[in-house]
Amino acid sequence: MAVVKVKCPYCEIEEISLYGKNAKGKQRYLCKNACCSRKTFILDYTYNACKKGVKEQAFNMIMNGSGTRDTGRVLKISPNTVTSILKKQKLSSSG
Repeated sequence: MAVVKVKCPYCEIEEISLYGKNAKGKQRYLCKNACCSRKTFILDYTYNACKKGVKEQAFNMIMNGSGTRDTGRVLKISPNTVTSILKKQKLSSSG
């Protein structure tokens, strides 16, 4: 049996435990770091919007003049998701 060292993609710590499976049957992991920004994660997400860094990249593309449909096409996510990311970023930066 092979042992794979799994690190949390958000805090880079190796204190990880198994946390069941999602609806598609992919393994979920639980980060045991109390200061981690997200507690659970999956190593290989099916949907691109869940991957690390995609939301920041979408926000940067919108701020540099790309449209929502163009951004969605390039990042392979829905234009509605791009709009949602933009709304959430504006709310968090204004308050």
